[in-house]
Amino acid sequence: MYLKSIEVQGFKSFANKINFQFHNGITGIVGPNGSGKSNVADAVRWVLGEQRIKQLRGSSMQDVIFAGTELRKPLSYAYVAITLDNSDRQLALDFDEVTVARRLYRSGESEYLLNGAPCRLKVINELFYDTGIGKEGYSIIGQGQIDAILSGKPEERRELFDEAAGIVKFKRRKLASEKKLEEERNNLIRVSDILGELEKQVGPLERQSEKAKIYLKKKEELKILDVNSFLLENACVKEELGNTETNLKNTTSELEAVNDRFENIKVEYDETNSRLEELEHTIEEERNALSEANVIRERLNRQIDVLNEQIKACKGNEEHLDNRKSSVSSELDEKLKEEESAAGKKQSIDEEIALVKEKKASVEEDLKGIQSTIETINDEIERLSKGIIDALQERANIKSKGERLKTLKEQTDIRKAELTGKIVSAKTDEAKNNDEISRLEEQFDGITAKIDEMNKLKSQNEATVADMKAKLVELDNRLRNLQVDYHKDKSTYEALSNITERYEGYGGSVKRVMEQKDANPGIIGVVADIISAEKKYEIAIETALGGNIQNIVTDDENTAKKMIGFLKREKAGRATFLPLTSIENTQEFKTPEVLDEAGVLGLASKLVSTKKEYVNVAKAMLGRIVVVDNVDNAVKIARKYNYGIRMVTLEGELLVPGGAISGGAFKNNSNLLSRRREMDEIEKRMQEALKSIDEINKNIEEIKSERNKLRVQIEQDNLKLQSMFIEQNTARINLTSAKSKKEESIADIDSLKEESVRIEKQMADIASEEAAIAEALNESMAREHDSEEKIKLLQGELEVHHKSENDILALLREHEVEVEKIIQRGSFEEQNLNRIKSERVRFEAELKEITDEIGNSATLVKEREKQIEEIKATIEGSYKSQNGTGDRLKAHIKLKDERNEKQKNFFNIREELSETRANLDKEKFRLETNLGKLKDSIQNQIDYMWNEYEITLRDAENLANPEMTDLSSMRKEAGNLRDEIKKLGDVNVNAIDEYREVSERYTFLKTQHDDLVEAEKTLVGIIEELDHAMRKQFREKFSAIEKEFDKVFKELFGGGHGTLELMEDQDILDAGIKIIAQPPGKKLQNMMQLSGGEKALTAIALLFAIQNLKPSPFCLLDEIEAALDESNVERFAKYLHKLTKHTQFIVITHRRGTMERADRLYGITMQEKGVSTLVSVNLIEDSLS
Repeated sequence: MYLKSIEVQGFKSFANKINFQFHNGITGIVGPNGSGKSNVADAVRWVLGEQRIKQLRGSSMQDVIFAGTELRKPLSYAYVAITLDNSDRQLALDFDEVTVARRLYRSGESEYLLNGAPCRLKVINELFYDTGIGKEGYSIIGQGQIDAILSGKPEERRELFDEAAGIVKFKRRKLASEKKLEEERNNLIRVSDILGELEKQVGPLERQSEKAKIYLKKKEELKILDVNSFLLENACVKEELGNTETNLKNTTSELEAVNDRFENIKVEYDETNSRLEELEHTIEEERNALSEANVIRERLNRQIDVLNEQIKACKGNEEHLDNRKSSVSSELDEKLKEEESAAGKKQSIDEEIALVKEKKASVEEDLKGIQSTIETINDEIERLSKGIIDALQERANIKSKGERLKTLKEQTDIRKAELTGKIVSAKTDEAKNNDEISRLEEQFDGITAKIDEMNKLKSQNEATVADMKAKLVELDNRLRNLQVDYHKDKSTYEALSNITERYEGYGGSVKRVMEQKDANPGIIGVVADIISAEKKYEIAIETALGGNIQNIVTDDENTAKKMIGFLKREKAGRATFLPLTSIENTQEFKTPEVLDEAGVLGLASKLVSTKKEYVNVAKAMLGRIVVVDNVDNAVKIARKYNYGIRMVTLEGELLVPGGAISGGAFKNNSNLLSRRREMDEIEKRMQEALKSIDEINKNIEEIKSERNKLRVQIEQDNLKLQSMFIEQNTARINLTSAKSKKEESIADIDSLKEESVRIEKQMADIASEEAAIAEALNESMAREHDSEEKIKLLQGELEVHHKSENDILALLREHEVEVEKIIQRGSFEEQNLNRIKSERVRFEAELKEITDEIGNSATLVKEREKQIEEIKATIEGSYKSQNGTGDRLKAHIKLKDERNEKQKNFFNIREELSETRANLDKEKFRLETNLGKLKDSIQNQIDYMWNEYEITLRDAENLANPEMTDLSSMRKEAGNLRDEIKKLGDVNVNAIDEYREVSERYTFLKTQHDDLVEAEKTLVGIIEELDHAMRKQFREKFSAIEKEFDKVFKELFGGGHGTLELMEDQDILDAGIKIIAQPPGKKLQNMMQLSGGEKALTAIALLFAIQNLKPSPFCLLDEIEAALDESNVERFAKYLHKLTKHTQFIVITHRRGTMERADRLYGITMQEKGVSTLVSVNLIEDSLS
C-alpha cells in the first residue's frame, strides 16, 4: 500500500485544484519559505480527521478554507482527498484503490467521504488503526513534532509508542469496552434496585393475589346463594305481602263500619245527656224554690234518692246480672251441645274422607293400568308410523335418486353427443393449428434473422465507438502530456526569465551593477546577453570566454568609470567593464592558416551570433581563439604551431599559448550562455505545444461529434432492437401458445375419448341402478301397507281404552270433587268447632265474673236500704208540708232515673264498640306495620343486592338456579361462606392485576438482569484479554524498538548509545517513556542538555527505528532535518533511502542533501501572491544545483 495522490482545492493557500501524483520511493516537495509547502502536510493531517486546530496552525477550523487575496475572492469550502493503492488489501476494504476525502464549508457543515460515499470520522479512524497512518500516528511528522518528541513529558510520548506497538486499536477497544462495562454496571445497578423493590412486592402480592382469588371465588359463590335466597325470600315475602294487604283491606272495612256505628251511638248519647242535664236543671230549680226550711229535708231526700238510686241500680244491675247469668248459662249449654255436635260431625266427615280416598285410590290404580296399555299401544303406533315415515322418506329418496339417474342419463346422452362433436371439431382444429404453427415459425425465424443483422450492425458501431474511445484516450493522453509539457516549459521559461532578469549565477558585483541598468542607459549588458551560439558550440564558447562571460559591456569609458565608482561606494566588489568605444580597433588573428588545419571549426568569434554593433565585443573576446573539434586535433595543431595558439575544443578543453591544457569533467551550473537559447527553444516548444493542443482538441471534438452520432445511431438501433425483441418475444409466445394449444388439443382428444368410454360405462351403471330402484320402491310400498293395517287395528283398541280411561277419569274427578267438598266441610266444621270451643271458654269466664258481681251487689243493697230507713224516719214530717213539690220532684227524678238507665245502656254499647274498634284499630295497625315491614324487607333485600353486588331484581332473576329451593340450607351455606370470607381478613382484590403486572415486569427485568450480568462477565473477560494481549505485545514491541533505536542511533551518530526506559512504578500500559541519548565521545546525558541538531537527530533515530520495525505505508516529513548540519543531512538522507523498501516517503525540505536523494521533486511557489501553485521539477533541480 502507498499514497498515490493528493487532491487539494480551497485548502489554505491552494486556491486552485491541484493534484499531486506520487510513486514509491522518495518524493521531495521544495519551494521558498511561505510558498505553502507545509500546507501539504496539513492537508493530509486534516483529511485523516485532525480536529485540533493548533495542529493545523490556525485559530479556528474556518482558517483552513482559502481566505482570498487582493485579486481573488475567498472560497466557500475546502476539499482534500488522498488516494491509497490498496492492491495488497492492507486496508480492510475490498478495493484496489481507497480514496478518503474531507470537505468543509464556511457554514460549518463538514463531511467525510470514503470512495465517494459519505461516512463518519470513526470509520476513517478505525480504517487506519495500527497502520501508522492517522492524525496521531507516525506517518505525518511536522516541523514542531520533532522537538515535541524529545522536549515533551514522558507521558506525552506514549501515543507514538502505542501506535508503533500496534496496541492503539486494542486500547480503543478497551476504552469502548470499559465505557460499555460502566454503562452495563450502571444499568445492572438500576435493574438490581428495581428488582429488589419488585422482589419485596412480588411475594406479598402473590399471597394477596391468591387470597383475592379465593375471596372472589367465595364471593361469587356467596353471590349465587344470596341471589337465589333473595329470590326465594322475595317470593315468600311477596306472597305474605299479598295476604297482608287483603287482610288489611278487610279490617279497614270492618273498622270503618264500627266507627260509623260508634259515631251514631255518640250522637244519641249526646242528645240523651243533654236532656238529662235539662232535667237535672229543672229538679235543681224546684229544690231551690223550696224554702230554706226544706233544705235539710231536701238534702235528705236527695240522699235517700241517691241511696234508692244506688239500691235500684244495684237491683237493676243484679237483675241484669241474673238475666245475663241465665243467658250466659243457656248459651254455654248451647255451646257445649254445639261443640259435641260439631265434634261428631267432624268425626263423621273424617270417616267419609277416608272412605272416598280409598275409592279414589282404587280408581287411580285402574286408571294407571289403562294408561299403561294406552301408552304401549301409542308406542307401537308411533313405531309403525315412524316406519311408514321412514318408508315414505326412503321411497322419496329412491324416487329422488331415480330422478337424478334419469337426469344423469339425459345429461350423459347430451354429453355423449357433445363429445362426438368435440372429437370431430378437435381433429379439424388440429389441422388448423399445424398451419398456424408453420406460419408462426416462419415469422419467428424472419424476426430472428433481422435481429441478428441488427446486432451485427450494432456491434460494428460499438466497435467503431470503442475504437474512437481508444483514440480519444490516446489523444487525451497526448493532450495531457502536451499540457504537462507546456506547463513545465512555461514554468521553466518563467523561472529562466526570472533568473535572467535577476542575473542568477553571476557575481554579486555584476548583479549590483545590472540592478542599475535602468538608471544608467549606458549599461548595455553582460557579454552573455549579447552573444549567442549554437548549442553544440556553447561549451566551447563559454570555456573560451571563461570569466569574461560576466564582463559588463558599456557604451563608453565614462559609464564604466561611473559604475566602478558605484561599486567602490557600495563596497560591492569588483567587475570588468567593456566600453564599446575602447574596443573599436580589435587585433586580427595572426595565423589564419591554422583555420585550414584538420579538426578546426573556425574562430570562436565567427561561431557566435550577435548584433552588428556588438561584433567588436565578440572579436575582442573570441577573435584570437580557435575552436577545434577534439583535444587530439588541438594538441597536434599546438605542436605544429609551437603552442602559440589559444584553442578550445567542443567538450571544453582549453589549450593556451605556452602549452598548458585545462580540461576534465565540464560542470558549469550557471548555464549563462545557454539561457537565452533555452528560453527561445522553450518559447518555440510552447508555441508548437499550443498549436498541437489546438489540433488535438479539434480532433477530439470531431471524434466526439462522430462518436455522439454513432451513439445516437446505436441508441436508435437499441430501440429498434428492443422493438424487434418485443416482436420476437410476441412471435415466440404466439408460437409457444400455438404449440401448447396443439398439445392441449391432442390431450383433449385423448381426454374426450377416455370420457366417452367412461360415459358408456356410466350409462350401463345407470340402467342397473334404475332396476334396483324399482325393486326397492315395491318393497317399500309393501312395508308401508302392512304398517297401515296394523295401525288401524291398534287405533281401534286405543279408542276402546281411551273410552275406559275417560270413564275412569270422570269417576276419579267425581271422587276428587267429593273429597274436596268433604274436606271443605271438614275444614268448616273444624273451624266451627274451634270457634265454639273459644266461645265456650269465654262464656265460662263471663259466668264466673257475673256470679262474683251478683254477690257484691246484694251486700251493697242491704247497706243502702238500712241508710234509707234511717233517713226516711228523719224526713217523714217534711213530706207532709211539701207533698206537691215532692211529687213533682219525684216525677222528675223518676224521669231522670229512666234516662240514666238509658244512658247506662249507651255506656255498655259504647264500651263494646270502643273495644271492637280498638281491636280492629290494633289489627289494622298490626297489619299496616307488617305491610310496611314486608315492603321494607323487600326494599332492604333489593338494596342489599344492589349495594353488595350491583344487580337489580331483573338481573337476579337471570341468575336464578331452579335447583336451589332449600332456603334454610342455603342460608346456612351462605353463613359459612361469610364466616370463611371474614376469616380471610382484609382482601386487596386489585392484587391480582398488580401481581400479574409486577410478576411480568419482574420476569422481564430478571431476564435483563441475567443478560446484563452475562454481558458484564463477557466485557470483563474482553478487557482482561485485551489487557493481557496489550501488555504482552507492548513488552515485545518496546523491547524491539529499544534495540532498533540503539542500532539506528549508532548508525546516524556514527557511534554512541540510544536508550529507552519505561517510567518506574507505573502501569506498563500507561507508563511514560524516557529517551536517553549518548552521542559518541560524550557522557550519557539528559535530552535537554543536547544541542538542537543532536535532539533532532535523536528524534529522527527513534522515528526511523519505529519505521524499521513497523513500517507505515507512507510517511510525510515536514522539514524534520532543518536543524541538522550538512554531514548529518547526508546521513539522514542516506538512511531515509534505505527505508524506501517498505515505506513511501514524501519529504518537505530545503536541504540539498535530502533533495539529491529524492527520486522526484515537486516545487511549490507563489507566482500569484497568496496562491500556491505547482512548478517544474527540472527548474528546482537546476536552480538549486
